Amino acid sequence: MRRITSIYIGGPDADLPGADAALIHKRTLCEAAGFVPVVSSDSILVETSPSEAMAREIYADRVSRMRLADAAILNLTPWRGPSCDPSAAFEAGFLSALNKPVFAYMNASSEAEAELRVRIEDQVGGDVDRRGRLVDAYGALIEDFGLPEALMVWAETRRFYVVVTPDLFGDLSGFEMCLEAVQLYAD
Repeated sequence: MRRITSIYIGGPDADLPGADAALIHKRTLCEAAGFVPVVSSDSILVETSPSEAMAREIYADRVSRMRLADAAILNLTPWRGPSCDPSAAFEAGFLSALNKPVFAYMNASSEAEAELRVRIEDQVGGDVDRRGRLVDAYGALIEDFGLPEALMVWAETRRFYVVVTPDLFGDLSGFEMCLEAVQLYAD
């Protein structure tokens, strides 16, 4: 196995209410498990106003942090739709391409909501077309592998934990399970 000392923490968490407190908790959990947390909020930006220049600076900083980290834990809880945050999906793919182990978790409000197909049907609509295939309201095929996230995102993770909880963005049980999995992977 590979030596893991630092963990990149990603997902939509920085945009959530109470983000600072949640990040402090995640940092504390990482440090208690013996890892150095790598987080975007440690960035010191030159740009001070939202602009294309600031967006490019943030992008470059996050890519640099992903390159420095030994592994990642990503929050893939559905975000503003049936799928995970697009930035988290990018992070999963980028880290995977760097051959860095990715561990992920998703909080869901029910067992049914843990399946991507169900979330797409509920939020976008779904029907069976004349050839017997499941399609969305636009007629596009709906992935139906019984997975919690799109095949290419799910397959990039070494472990993908789904936690059924009423607290979709506050429950850190999945994050804690990922930390335990990283410890086992690193041993």
